[in-house]
Amino acid sequence: MSALWRKVLNDVLKLFDLSLLILSFGVATLPILARVGPVSFAQFWSMRIKLQNLVVFFGLLCVWHIVFSMFGLYSSKRLASRRREALDAVKATSLSSAVLALGALVPGFRMTTPGFLITFWAFSTLAVVSTRIALRTWLRRFRARGHNLRNMLIVGTNRRALDFAKTIQSRPDLGYCILGFADVDWAGSEELKQNGYSVVSDLESLPEFIRHTVVDEVVLALPIRSFHTSSTQLAELCEQQGIMVRLLSDLFDLKGRSRTDEVGISTFLVHYGDAEAWPLTVKRIFDFTVSAALLITLAPLLSVIAILIKLTSPGPVFFVQKRVGYNKRPFYICKFRTMVVDAEKKLRDVEHLNEVSGPVFKIRNDPRLTPIGGFLRRTSIDELPQLFNVLLGDMSLVGPRPLQVRDYDLFTKNGEDWQRRRFSVRPGITCLWQVNGRSSLPFEQWMELDLKYVQQWSLWLDFEILARTIPAVFRGSGAA
Repeated sequence: MSALWRKVLNDVLKLFDLSLLILSFGVATLPILARVGPVSFAQFWSMRIKLQNLVVFFGLLCVWHIVFSMFGLYSSKRLASRRREALDAVKATSLSSAVLALGALVPGFRMTTPGFLITFWAFSTLAVVSTRIALRTWLRRFRARGHNLRNMLIVGTNRRALDFAKTIQSRPDLGYCILGFADVDWAGSEELKQNGYSVVSDLESLPEFIRHTVVDEVVLALPIRSFHTSSTQLAELCEQQGIMVRLLSDLFDLKGRSRTDEVGISTFLVHYGDAEAWPLTVKRIFDFTVSAALLITLAPLLSVIAILIKLTSPGPVFFVQKRVGYNKRPFYICKFRTMVVDAEKKLRDVEHLNEVSGPVFKIRNDPRLTPIGGFLRRTSIDELPQLFNVLLGDMSLVGPRPLQVRDYDLFTKNGEDWQRRRFSVRPGITCLWQVNGRSSLPFEQWMELDLKYVQQWSLWLDFEILARTIPAVFRGSGAA
């Protein structure tokens, strides 16, 4: 399962949960309607719904969604027990019922009787728990067929690490692909190799391995007494890059959300480098809706630009290039072509003209530009096809700009891991860098702005950046 479909499934689940709560609300009203007596179709349509009650109901929907997100019902439950997930669901529906009980404090909202609340709680709890169990069963069968896998790296080659690896490998329904082990060379490593596992890195070169490999989760299984410093440094490294860390116990003072999971006889503390909250769903819905609307609205303009590109220079209309995206996963970005066809081959001839610091390449008057390439760049029209990337889920409207593979290879040589945290969020079409000078800013300030965005992200920050993007494009400041 791709990242896009995981996101879609999560979004559908959230809407489905709200539908279940609405259904539970309807079921709870049946005893009240039974006491009122039969109502004709004409009488039903003549009923008036108070605006106040409507506002209260939609307010409840928002609060219910926040409650379900707060109890982690939309986070990964791969290693959580069925009992643990069911208990979280019961807590969520119980708190949602308590919130509904507060509706009795609203004048005129008289439906929240004890019988109404009990019916709502019982039906919603049964519905949510049963759907969660059904979904868990389906997902485990789906993963057992080799889909929706996550890459796991185990740090440590002791008996505990080996037993854990065997447990994970014996449970294909959990959906993990073990990349290998990382540890110093010692006598116990032979037992690991005899069991068919490999050591992919030693501890010294482990940071470099993580920088160049798609790693979704890291499990720390090193002996704490002798490797406390190494474990702490590795945990901090993963925190900087937004990689999930599974620990045997709470030994490190890390910032962020944590929870415990169980698999077999082992208990793990799971730490998230960046919190994943319900606003991310709103962000994805907003991205999808706006990108789809813009593509439909701008279709005539896109067609005209495509024709002009074809008439003014030989070659394809679009420029498709491999970029480094979310969690260092590669994807192909789509832009209008603004340079000659063999522009990348001619890069060495113009590298000395680079006008920005750091491992990126930007020049204003690039000799490789096509007749209308400069105009497309100054107006940022060449970026419009990236709306397709947003629609597919590879990018967002707002987020750190995706790096070219060439720039990323140079970027990784400086060893500044705090800069790699930019890969823990989805890349975007516009960002703080775009609205604060673009190519005129030095590389270090660009990275600092990206980190500021990751740390301070909110929906309001996205809206603010989008609002500032339009005047920045008209000014053409720093465009290259």
